[in-house]
Amino acid sequence: MSRPAVLLTGVGKRYDIVSSFARLTFTIAVDPNPFAPARYAAHLCATAPPFGEEGYLRRLEELCERHGVGAVLPLTDLDIELLAEARAEGRLPAFVPSPEVARATYDKYLAHLELERRGFPSPPTALPDGDLSSLRYPVVVKPRKGSGARSVHLARSPQEARFFVDYLEGRSHFGERPAALPSHLNDDVRAPAREPVMVQTALDGEELAIDCLGDRRGRCLNAIPRRMLQSRGGESIKGTVIADRELVELGKEVVEAFEICGPATIQLFRDPQLGLRITDFNPRFGGAFPAPAYAALPGATYPELIVRMAAGEEVEPHPGRFRAPISFSRYYWQLQLDERLRPTGRDLVEGGPPPPRACENGEG
Repeated sequence: MSRPAVLLTGVGKRYDIVSSFARLTFTIAVDPNPFAPARYAAHLCATAPPFGEEGYLRRLEELCERHGVGAVLPLTDLDIELLAEARAEGRLPAFVPSPEVARATYDKYLAHLELERRGFPSPPTALPDGDLSSLRYPVVVKPRKGSGARSVHLARSPQEARFFVDYLEGRSHFGERPAALPSHLNDDVRAPAREPVMVQTALDGEELAIDCLGDRRGRCLNAIPRRMLQSRGGESIKGTVIADRELVELGKEVVEAFEICGPATIQLFRDPQLGLRITDFNPRFGGAFPAPAYAALPGATYPELIVRMAAGEEVEPHPGRFRAPISFSRYYWQLQLDERLRPTGRDLVEGGPPPPRACENGEG
């Protein structure tokens, strides 16, 4: 059976994910930033209009038709809903959930409501105009549509929570907010954009995640739990895959309740008082992509299963079939680019990543 191409959007620095697909089949990486390193792990890096602009989906359709793409996957939250709508309309072979689920999971407060509505455990949560004194403290004040642990603040009292709410929503009573610093400065020190926020009980205990994969019918093919040992910028950089039957079953139930097509990452705590509580739910590959990649049985990594499904193969569900314990520790690497932003293939040490194949329009 021939292998169709795969197209990945918003690839950023996820060189590991792009290169995993590139080892299996012809892979196209789309990112508007020519410095995005993961572009250069693909066979072809292509340009497209920014998310949401006129022509973005048409450009993806054109690439899919020209290169025989059988699977489109987002590596960022920003275009999941767009791809979900295109999938529902039959325009793109996107591995994403329904538009309604994509919309709900992008808004963390809606995700909280949907989890509770379907009977899944979520921490006590309130909107800023609710009764903040009714929550267990400390709490976290965070953007409803944030990612990467951006603008998340710990508050130890209702007064502190109100302060951070006012700051993030631009309702400060202490005068004008500081202007945003220049864009070249680190995101951590720039003033946050004004945006809606939510307030959620801060959980204690073991921090966990479940990396899942659903097929086109929303069946859970696998659910691989891990212990989160260290995170940076909202991404897990150290962790251990664990054999935890309760988490496997929870991951399977969530995937099938939401009819997830494609990868999904569920983040949660095992709080000493509240028990398991889901704090985040993203229908895409998570930062700890290496965990399920290392733990999967031979031939059953998530990229391999996606390529098989893109080729029309029926993959049988096998939740709980993986190797554990297996740990991972992520680290940084780099690419040298010439004056035309083309990788030179030169590395600092032997054994670095190989040079890319090609970029469209002579870019990169």
